[in-house]
Amino acid sequence: MNPRWHKVVRDYAEALIIALILAFFIRSFVVQAFKIPSGSMLETLQIGDQLLVNKFLYGIKVPFTDITVVPISDPEHGDIIVFRYPLDESKDYIKRVIGLPGDTLEMRDNVVYRNGERLDEPYLAGLPAKNFPPAHNFGPVTLPDNKYFCMGDNRENSSDSRYWGFVDRSQIVGKAWRIYWSWDGPFSIRWSRLGSLVE
Repeated sequence: MNPRWHKVVRDYAEALIIALILAFFIRSFVVQAFKIPSGSMLETLQIGDQLLVNKFLYGIKVPFTDITVVPISDPEHGDIIVFRYPLDESKDYIKRVIGLPGDTLEMRDNVVYRNGERLDEPYLAGLPAKNFPPAHNFGPVTLPDNKYFCMGDNRENSSDSRYWGFVDRSQIVGKAWRIYWSWDGPFSIRWSRLGSLVE
């Protein structure tokens, strides 16, 4: 092979390898893309929203394991998190953190109380139930160590901790961060949502 072409091929190969390593590093430790497939987080998140999940915020893990090597912070009340579904860890879910380890939660007539205080939840969708009979009452229940209680903002249409229990700390992937794309069909882009923070 011509030495000049050999150098060009080698340079491109090196650039490709470096790009793949960087992509793996970023996806493993920093951010990961996630698509909203259902309406359980309406109106905060729309079906068709595509967002970035901050994996770095809650600690650095060994890739493909639940081993945290550098703890940074823990989820807080109100965080919207992506986690592995406790009943089938091959699926990712997204919900809002309502209860932290040690909290006592209770729901009476569709109103959530945390440690005896009624929650102010302005983000609730208030949409009518469509998919299944919602749970309007539960508890009181006190969360064990390393367990989180998560619920959807579309409370009447959300499969969440009321039905399948707690989310373990090890199952949490990261915090929903920013919407990078959103559409309601191939020719209906929600321009106003692009780049917006997830809160």
